[in-house]
This record gives sequence, structure tokens and C-alpha cells, in this order.
Amino acid sequence: MAKLAFSVALAFALSALPGFAQGWPEGKASDRFDTGKGELEIVFLGHASLIFVYKGSYIYIDPVSQYGDFSKYPKADLILITHEHGDHLDPNAIAALSKSGTRILLPEATRRKLGAGEALEHGEPLDAAGIGVLAVAAYNVTPGRTNYHPKDRRDNGYVITVGSLRVYVAGDTEPIPEMADLGPIDIAFLPMNQPYTMTPEQTAAAAKVIRPKILYPYHFGSTDTGALTKLLADDKEIEVRIRNLQ
Repeated sequence: MAKLAFSVALAFALSALPGFAQGWPEGKASDRFDTGKGELEIVFLGHASLIFVYKGSYIYIDPVSQYGDFSKYPKADLILITHEHGDHLDPNAIAALSKSGTRILLPEATRRKLGAGEALEHGEPLDAAGIGVLAVAAYNVTPGRTNYHPKDRRDNGYVITVGSLRVYVAGDTEPIPEMADLGPIDIAFLPMNQPYTMTPEQTAAAAKVIRPKILYPYHFGSTDTGALTKLLADDKEIEVRIRNLQ
């Protein structure tokens, strides 16, 4: 399994790199990781909106204008969209971030709604912007909640390979059998807010199946992140990191 290296001191030392002398616009925070083939920076915009920066490429995941003034951010080399809900799919944000050559990857149902981009089906690996992208399933299973993210709509989560690291961005999902087949995961982003995604108990259960080295709950709204931290306190192999992703 890939060895994950992270240093808080290094993160602060590098916070002025590259191109943002005063850090990210709007005071957005980030964490940095050694991939074995270069540094990966993950920027926390808010809710489900993230930026991955790797070797000069900017990869946006579910960019939504509520969580950033995208006129202030670098243009995207790659945009990944998990599904069609307005807190994940924002045509205005996509337009603001797009340039000649920007690729947009998303589920087929979402591609039809947006009217642009490339559909990426579950299990399809693809290389873009210097990273590997694999679309995986994301859906609800709890009776009475399956209409939020129905399995047959085939929403996407993504396993992103950056150097030697594998990062799982789950999208909107509950614990599903497919999580057992993801393979080694170094960093996981799991959604945690009911009734749409997971309770802290479900998030902890999913984490114990996936076994990431670092777990970021995201899309958590008003859910008590402390409850998740307590549920995983005895698991010394999973580090829970809370960031501004409500």
C-alpha cells in the first residue's frame, strides 16, 4: 500500500506556493501530500467543492459558486461532477472555470442535464490532467431515502490516482457494497448529512470498510462531526480530519 507522508510544518512552509503569494483566494485552506511523484495540494472550498492541484494542473470537483468566487481562481484543466443536484452541478461555476481544453467528466444523466462534457461510466478508468480517474457507484440504500440518489441514475463517486496516492471522493452516497471493492485508499472524502447521505454511524461503518489512512467527512451541514471522531477514536489506523466542508 502506498505510504502517505504529510507534515504540518511543511504545509505551512509551502502555503505561499505557487502563484498565490498570500495563499488561496477568500482564505481557503488546504492540505498538502507527498505522492512520491510530486506534491498534491487539496483545497477545501466548502461542502462538496474541492480543488486538487498537481504538477501545475487544476482539478475541480463539484465546483459551486456558493463556495467560491471562481473569477479569482485558476482555470480548470479538469472538472469532475458527481451528480446533478444544485449543490454539486453549477453551470455558472463550470463556465467561469472553463478554458480551451478543459475536460468535464460526469455521469451520463448529469451530462444530459448540463448539455456538455464527457460521460464516465462506473468502472471506466481514464487519464486526464496528469491523474487517473475511475468512476464508481454512489447511491442511497435506506428505505424512504432512495429517491434522493437512486441507484439506477448511476451517479458517480471517483477514485483519483495521483502519483502513488489513491483518493476516494464518494459523492452523495450511503454505505454500499461496492465500497468493499475500491482497493487501497489513502485519503477518503465521505458525505455525512441526513436524510441525503450518511449519519456519523454510517460514515464510521463505511470508513471501517474502506480503511483510508486519512478520512475527511464532507458535505456535512449541521451534522456533529465530533460524533464521527468519537466513533473512530479507537481506530488508530484512520485519522479523521475536520475541515470547513459543511
